[in-house]
Parts: sequence; C-alpha cells; structure tokens
Amino acid sequence: MGPRDGHRPGLRRADLLVAGGGPAGWSAAHACARRGLDVVLVDPRPDRTWRHTYGAWCHELPDGLAPGVVAAHDVGWAIARHAHWLDDEYAILDTPALQRALHDDGVRVVRGRVVAASEGRAVLADGTGIPAEVVADATGAVQALSTRSDRARRAEQTAVGVVVDEATAARVTDGRLLFMDWRPRHGRPGWPTFLYAVPLGGGRVLLEETSLARRPGLPLPELTDRLCRRLRAAGLRESEIPLDDPARVEHVRFPVDTPAHGSPDGVVALGAAAPLVHPASGFSVARSLRVATRLADALATRSDDLADVDTADRVARARQATRGRAAGVVHGMRRRGLDVLLRLPPGEVPEFFDRFFSLPATHRRAYLGSDGSDDDVLRAMRAMLCVFARLNPRLRGHLVAGALCGPGAAPPD
Repeated sequence: MGPRDGHRPGLRRADLLVAGGGPAGWSAAHACARRGLDVVLVDPRPDRTWRHTYGAWCHELPDGLAPGVVAAHDVGWAIARHAHWLDDEYAILDTPALQRALHDDGVRVVRGRVVAASEGRAVLADGTGIPAEVVADATGAVQALSTRSDRARRAEQTAVGVVVDEATAARVTDGRLLFMDWRPRHGRPGWPTFLYAVPLGGGRVLLEETSLARRPGLPLPELTDRLCRRLRAAGLRESEIPLDDPARVEHVRFPVDTPAHGSPDGVVALGAAAPLVHPASGFSVARSLRVATRLADALATRSDDLADVDTADRVARARQATRGRAAGVVHGMRRRGLDVLLRLPPGEVPEFFDRFFSLPATHRRAYLGSDGSDDDVLRAMRAMLCVFARLNPRLRGHLVAGALCGPGAAPPD
C-alpha cells in the first residue's frame, strides 16, 4: 500500500489534485479515480497510519462500503439525568480497514505539502508546480489553501480513551454501547464531560472521557485524570487501566467550529476544511464518504452537451456537490446550537441533553444529521424548534442568549 515516494506527475494535467491524505482526501481521491478521472494526492506523510476511532450512525453510511470497514455496531444509550435508549444502530469503523479500502493504486501519490493554488495549478513547498483542473483542500482544520486568516481560538472537542477487553468494559458500561454517559462519576467539578464507550470488534472496547466542545478545549491531562477516577469508581484496578500502553490509548483534539473556507479560484474544500465537521457531535467521516461520491459524479460528467464546460463551471459544479448553499445554512444553524452549548452553565449541560434525547427520533436525527438531512433547511429548523419547545424556561433563556450573542468562551468552572 506504500506510495510511490518522490514520484512527480510532471506536466501532465490532473483532473483533480487533492491536498491532504486523511479520510476526506482519500475518500475523494478514491471515488474520483474509480470514475476514471486522473487524480493526484499530495501529503507530507502519505504512508502514515490513521489511528483515530471513527463512528457513524449506520443509516448515514453510504452503500457499497468494503467488507470489514464496519468493525462493530449496536443500538446505543445516552445517559444524562435519565437513561435514553437510542433506537438507531451506531457503527464503529475499523480504521485500518477503512484506510486500506480507500487507497487506490490508480491515484498518483506525491510526498509534499501544497502551499498555494489558483485556477489550473497547485504549488508545493519545494516549488514544484502541478497542473490540475480542480484542486481539493482536504488539509483539515488547518485549511492550508484558504484565503481567510481567522486565527481566533476555536471551540475544540477533546478526549482521552483506553482500549480494554469486553469483560473489563462491562463492569463500567453494563455491556451497553454508551453514546454519552454524563453521570459525573469522576467526581471532578467544573465543565462536564461524558463517557463514550463503544465496541471496536475482536472483543475490544474503547472507554473514552470526552469533552464535547469547549473554548478553549479541556486539557488532556484533566481528561486523563477524570477517566481514571471514573474507571476506579466503577471498580477497575490501576492495572486494568492501560494508560502506559500507547497502543491502547487514544488522544483526541480537534476544532468543531472551523471558519468557512475562503476558496481561491479552482479550489474546493473537503472534510474539516470545508468545514464538514458536525458542530454538535464532531462527526465528519460519513459525510466525507457521501460527499466524495457526489464530487466524483460532478467531475466525471462527460456527456456531449457538457463537453465544452470550462474549468470555472466544473469547479462551481464541484462546490455545489460538496456543499451547496442549503447545506451551508443548515451548518450555520447547527453552529448556533454549539454557541448555546458553550454558553450553558456547567451544571445545566446534562439537563439540556436530557431534554434533547427525549426528542422524537425524527427531530433528533435531523439535528444530528444522522438521516442525511444536511441540506434540508426546513427539517433542521423544525428540529431546532422542537428542541426549544422541550426546554424549561431557564434553558430557553440560555438558548436565546446563545443564538443572539454568538460564540463565547466556556463559562467559569
């Protein structure tokens, strides 16, 4: 699976050049190469192994995933002040299998870093110029090709997790897949965190202490301490919490409110660079997989009546396929939901999620985007109105303040 290190595509013009070799970049490269397009992928470390754990609701995953990509799935639970059974199957992906499935030998891989792009050309840090009809920025929250210079502190999701065997995990979870467990069993005051406990397949379970969103992100050492306290409170011994084994520890830190991408001519943003990260959940992989198929369809259109479509039109089609205007509106509405969360007093957060998970499944799915409604403005609006109707007067006041006042720092602990 190794890339052809040092290979340069010379002056041959590519249909698509992808900057960034993560899941979003390889999803697009793979989908387009399978449609017969000439694709170049540029990444500083194209042979690196992906290590993060990716999850998604089963019905938001695209059809045709390679066998083995879904490592495990089950119906999950959310626990705030009360337990809520979520009548949706939640899937955990096998990250190495996903990486293997998306790799495509038909993609020309270049080791390097794209530092600039304009219509018809991408420039690498070493000065190499690569001609390409369309350039995709899949560099994540870095947004390497964006013309924006917004360096404001972003709200971050942070987490620390350990991988244990099923029997050990069952002493903490009662054998359930816990999408969120807000019970403060760690005994620490301040900004609330929850336990995310999911099966990884092969008799392994990830137990992860998670801060959904905070500005600035809750520090990893604090999460490590809370995880240990939570697991000890459930009866685990120090020797059963493998924090000294790097292969069984996961550290997570990424922004959930990346600003809109300032795309120069000829550039389309993908994945977290777009941004396609859901502000309320941090999910993006399933969306990137679906978007990749739409991008390939847009770029592979070669019918006679479109044979004379110029580059600008093709880029416009690609942008519409990856994130149209309606999807941008829905994302903006969900960003307001993030603002509400960030402005809640710490003690109110579990109550908010108790109300949220009591929503009818259709509205809950619409807000989380798990029904594929990322570009359905009316459905998203109905879901947010339903959330408002379920809140008590105090929480409604916080919602209105978050909607009117916009982003804020985390309340004092």
